[in-house]
Amino acid sequence: MKTKKEELIAEFKRHKGILRFSAMLKSGFHRLEIKSLIESGEVEKIGRGIYRLKNGPSLSNPDLVTVALQAPKGVICLISALSYHHATDEVPHSIYVAIPRGVRATKIDYPPVQYFRYDPTVWKNGIETHTIDGHPVKIYSLAKTVADCFKYRNKIGLDVALQALKLAVTEKKTKPTEIMRFAIICRVDKVIRPYVESLL
Repeated sequence: MKTKKEELIAEFKRHKGILRFSAMLKSGFHRLEIKSLIESGEVEKIGRGIYRLKNGPSLSNPDLVTVALQAPKGVICLISALSYHHATDEVPHSIYVAIPRGVRATKIDYPPVQYFRYDPTVWKNGIETHTIDGHPVKIYSLAKTVADCFKYRNKIGLDVALQALKLAVTEKKTKPTEIMRFAIICRVDKVIRPYVESLL
């Protein structure tokens, strides 16, 4: 028969080595059992209320998983979303997260996060849920991300938006009509249209 400690380690392994503190409590584990694993060095805190099994499986994208667990209303956007879709050479220095206006931004100690406040109608469009290391992570579709990059071109650079558009249409096989659909939602259709037409 497994001890509570062994059961908790098994629970971590079931979740690819990462668990929220609240999820552990919900699964019937006591705070002292969790504390014991932290003190023994088998588990480490990697974010506010997020813990990782030290010798757990290596993660493909621990930063996105950590942010998704801490900011459930957040959607990975802009350069971080482009990076996920392999549509940029840029290396994001922080995780770019979109939240609807009026929603409080969750304070995240690590990894560094940059929040962008979207109009609720724009925010809810184009969200995809990808399973990364066994955890659901909300990320904008490539077509929506391209439109967003043109909307925030003054913050991320027009060159980044243009490269993303070119890659999306020529290599990632995103339909220009899909990009234009999101461009209308983001109110940047007049800005994007000439660049899209030049690629056709």
